Amino acid sequence: MNDDYQKSILTKAKEYAETVIRPQAGEFDRNEFLPREIIDGMASLGLLGAPIPEKYGGLGLDPLHYGALTEIIGKACCSTRALLTVHTSLVSETLVKLATPAQRERYLPYLAKGVKLGCFALSEPDAGSNASSIKTQYEKKGNVFILNGRKKWITFGALADIYLVIAAEAGVGTEIEKRKTSAFIVERTMPGIEIKPMSGLLGSRAAHLAEIIFNNVEVPEENVLGNLGEGISFVANTALFYGRYSIAWGGVAIGQASLEEMVNYARTREQFGQKIGKFQLVQGIIADAVTQVHAGRALCIKAGELFLADDDQAVMETNIAKYFTSKMACKVASDAIQVFGGNGCLDQYPVERLFRESKILEIIEGTSQIQQVLIANYGMRKYRKR
Repeated sequence: MNDDYQKSILTKAKEYAETVIRPQAGEFDRNEFLPREIIDGMASLGLLGAPIPEKYGGLGLDPLHYGALTEIIGKACCSTRALLTVHTSLVSETLVKLATPAQRERYLPYLAKGVKLGCFALSEPDAGSNASSIKTQYEKKGNVFILNGRKKWITFGALADIYLVIAAEAGVGTEIEKRKTSAFIVERTMPGIEIKPMSGLLGSRAAHLAEIIFNNVEVPEENVLGNLGEGISFVANTALFYGRYSIAWGGVAIGQASLEEMVNYARTREQFGQKIGKFQLVQGIIADAVTQVHAGRALCIKAGELFLADDDQAVMETNIAKYFTSKMACKVASDAIQVFGGNGCLDQYPVERLFRESKILEIIEGTSQIQQVLIANYGMRKYRKR
């Protein structure tokens, strides 16, 4: 893919993000609603199909340019970036990787153009980090599968047209090792689906989170994604890799936005007869933020390079990047509040929203604690003295 072509897409995306999305991000957050015209604007630029191959109507961006796009949109509005994470990374990229040719032809052109939106339905009221304990079940009857259960915390679940659902085989008990899980492409129009929008969230307020309830939903067997029994071990883990890559860049986005806000404020705010940016302790905060943001971006670039090279190490490097940037975003956003002082506690300043949004990144697509376990196990194998 030509670099100039990809850079031209990023230039257009940045213009749209800075002139249309970013000025309204606070309003989206307060209203707990991302307007359809913003989604349509993203779609008109092809951004909802950014990494999807051109033969399916996408832009065909490589992982590095797609990561940069995620930072651009995330710096403008976290809820809008969440649309890229779930619709484009978790759903569309997973279909590109795992779907049958017929499934790709049926769904990807609509997803690439934003005609239909996708969401990833794994989490449940009692199943988060322990995804193997999901209670949503499927049962085979003839040439259809019957789904029953409830999903929760589903980003853009209130708007999505296509759900990538992970469910467990019915009638085999509750012991994790005996339960097969499978993945299904479920359409919103299938009878038996009930949607309950969620509100009052700490962050991602405008990302149309919802509970999705399945009451005897009939899903045709051609809508099974991957092989039966590989719902978590293969499909969900593949999707989470793409999702974590997007979230890692989302952490860089919040860190960068927080850094810019604190610098601009430090250059204009006066205390004790001078700009607060002249005080060494404030300079120390800014220096740490610059270093942390640069380090986080470097980790994401490394993960993206491995992703582009189809290197097996891309998965672990993405885990490392996601772990680091989510924690970095929390630290830099918190420090931005400190630089703003009392003003940082007011929602008229973006840092208050960035502070809330940063915490979400430590929870979604694998908590920081889950990432620590994965990274520690990797470290114990790779760095033992031989």
